[in-house]
Amino acid sequence: MNSLAVERSTLERARSAVPSLADVIPFARARRDAIELDALRRADPEAVARAYRAHHQAVEAFARRMLGDAEAARDVTHDAFVALPDAAGRFREGASLRTFLIGIALNLCRRRIRSSVRKRRALGRMEEREVPEPPATPEAETGRRRLAAALQRGLETLPLAQREAFVLCAVEERPSPEVAELLGVPEGTVRTRLFHAKKKLRAFLESEGLS
Repeated sequence: MNSLAVERSTLERARSAVPSLADVIPFARARRDAIELDALRRADPEAVARAYRAHHQAVEAFARRMLGDAEAARDVTHDAFVALPDAAGRFREGASLRTFLIGIALNLCRRRIRSSVRKRRALGRMEEREVPEPPATPEAETGRRRLAAALQRGLETLPLAQREAFVLCAVEERPSPEVAELLGVPEGTVRTRLFHAKKKLRAFLESEGLS
């Protein structure tokens, strides 16, 4: 073997011994995520603050859709991040932290909704939502606001399981496998709940003179 062939062979062996970027980047990201997860489990204030900055808007938007109340959604968001360090022990490495936080917020919303239902039953009346008068806007905007208000009222008439499926699938546009994991039910159950939710909402909107 001539010297040129030896040099080429040596160079090829050296290259094969050096990890590629495709190998290094996922490893570095996994290492970083593991460090961040450990910091969250230790309730490190800076780690919780970083998680809050990255995900609080998505969590609050989800809670607002579930509850139909901005102030209650802010409370749920605050409580979700307070609960994050204790809940982080259940977080699976490689999973989405945002989805995990949505799961925490989902449980908090469930408690609020169930508590609200119990209070309404105890008082023997249905709690009426205060819907602000729409501002003087073009007809299209007025119609949009009317539809949004009616849809929120319709959501509140759904059983909790169907409301969850509709908000997560139709509003948040999350894939049904992810929603099934969040809710802890089979994917087929998610689809069934979504089907019935849409059917009931369609009937409710028609009864409101909307389509």
